[in-house]
Amino acid sequence: MKINNKLHLTKRTLIIVILTILFVYPFWWMLVNSLNNANEIFGKPSILPRSWVFYNYVEIFKIQPFGRHYANTLLVAFVGTLGNIIFSSMSGYSFAKLKFPGRNLLFIVLLTALMMPIEVIIIPLYSQMMELNLSDSLIPLMLIPIFCAQGAFSSFMFRQHFITIPNELEEAAKLDGLSAFGIFKTIMLPISTPIIAAAGILAFLSIWNMYLEPLVFINSLNNFTLPLSLANFNDSYGLPQWQYQLAATSLSIIPIMGVYLIFQEKITDAMVGSGMK
Repeated sequence: MKINNKLHLTKRTLIIVILTILFVYPFWWMLVNSLNNANEIFGKPSILPRSWVFYNYVEIFKIQPFGRHYANTLLVAFVGTLGNIIFSSMSGYSFAKLKFPGRNLLFIVLLTALMMPIEVIIIPLYSQMMELNLSDSLIPLMLIPIFCAQGAFSSFMFRQHFITIPNELEEAAKLDGLSAFGIFKTIMLPISTPIIAAAGILAFLSIWNMYLEPLVFINSLNNFTLPLSLANFNDSYGLPQWQYQLAATSLSIIPIMGVYLIFQEKITDAMVGSGMK
């Protein structure tokens, strides 16, 4: 029996090691080749860089305003994530606890946004932003995560969470004279930290990786975000400069890797707590 348990444990460990290598290798390959010359990137695989060209990381800031692009992305991600949490939490609380005519129908309409890919609505959105004179600015990139599919997804998560909170807690607060907004601000939000963290992390990751939206709305180089910036490291013939793209990509994944590694447990807890598997 003990032998069988040891064999089972060994097989499981071996499977975990193999899967870990498969997932980690692409990141390691990127880091290694970000320190190689262009001719060495697609040569014979190597565990360590052959040239150790640290100048690649300096050059990416000279070819284009990469630091400005990084700041643009941080700004869009921060504002978009904050707006997503504020509006979706209020929306989720309204659908979960407030009673008003057509509540269920409006919630179904809200959920249709989850079935509406951005490619379908990008042209109407562009027309609206043109009419509002917001094209070629970062504002559309901040509004889309709040009022489109990501906002609907966060609202759904908050609604599922607020439904699980006993109504007796809300009724006791009403007896103390709190309004609906007061209950939401002083009671519901403080006990919703896990779902706030999860919704914020998922929104941040989604915003950080947006490519189509900035490609459509942004024209000037100074307003580029990181996804556009990474695709802009090309030579005079339009061919990718892989060493610079890999160096820039290595720097661009630092925030999302840090956020996910630190808060990944909160994402799992929130998914379980909101009734999703």
